Amino acid sequence: MRLLITGGLGYLGGRLAQALSKQTNYEIFLGSRRIVESPTWLPSANIVQTSWDMPTSLDKLTYGIDSIVHLAGMNAQDSSANPVAALDMNGLATARLLHSAIRQGVKRFVYLSTVHVYGSPLSGVVTEEMCPSSLHPYASSHRAGEDVVREAHNRGEIEGVVIRLSNSFGAPAHQSVNCWTLLVNDLCRQIVTSKKMVLHSSGQQTRDFITLSDACRAIQHLLELPVDKLDDGLFNVGGMFTTTILEFAMILQAHASKKFTDDIPVLHLSEEIDEISPHFKLCTDKLSQTGFELTSNQDFEIDSLLDFCINSFKK
Repeated sequence: MRLLITGGLGYLGGRLAQALSKQTNYEIFLGSRRIVESPTWLPSANIVQTSWDMPTSLDKLTYGIDSIVHLAGMNAQDSSANPVAALDMNGLATARLLHSAIRQGVKRFVYLSTVHVYGSPLSGVVTEEMCPSSLHPYASSHRAGEDVVREAHNRGEIEGVVIRLSNSFGAPAHQSVNCWTLLVNDLCRQIVTSKKMVLHSSGQQTRDFITLSDACRAIQHLLELPVDKLDDGLFNVGGMFTTTILEFAMILQAHASKKFTDDIPVLHLSEEIDEISPHFKLCTDKLSQTGFELTSNQDFEIDSLLDFCINSFKK
């Protein structure tokens, strides 16, 4: 399979490319705005330049490709700062790439969205049947990208898959990745750089977490799933475990105590402050019914992330 991964030099893209490179049936192309050589962390990959506003360039990018995993997009912080750019990147650029893929005969198009489209804060049992309600630019722009993929799938123009991913965590593929605004990654970096963890809340908010390894496995599973099992192509991916931010920080604290002689305190705001922190459960039954199971080791992923931070940030 000739596979194009947009955002292939990024956080999830790098780990996905590394995982799939171990499979002999994949020839991997990593989309990048920059012209760079094949990375040292994945020398077998082909780097292809991406120009999002040029249809002819996108047609050249998608020519001869069997499947696409579309990961390129603006993160939550940048989307909040520039909602117009977020809609252009997460929505319009997705539409341009999708229609180029259709013109070039690409078989399957996998789009990575976010569970945050459902609302903020999440509450109750969150299934794919729940109506998205978040108005945050990060969520609404991803919803725009979702809609064009799902419509093309419903029309039979391409095998479209939309993944609503929860909070993944793990070590990036290389040190150039900027993934340190993500909650768990940020806390691990704090452990190494300041010997403490600072939460800018009470930590009572509930989150669903999944290892980066399992997230990559889920993407591969949906890349290879027979079309008759795709249904409408929409899947929640997450559900490894649901816990509060403070409880997860305590898990990190226990792992850090085995690597450092210093105690790692967790600093947070008082639990008496008025914070809405409803309990929720991300339902991934739809994905499970296709035969996917979570198998990755949470402890190994945390230790690998801490080791990466030690190698990258410890003076």
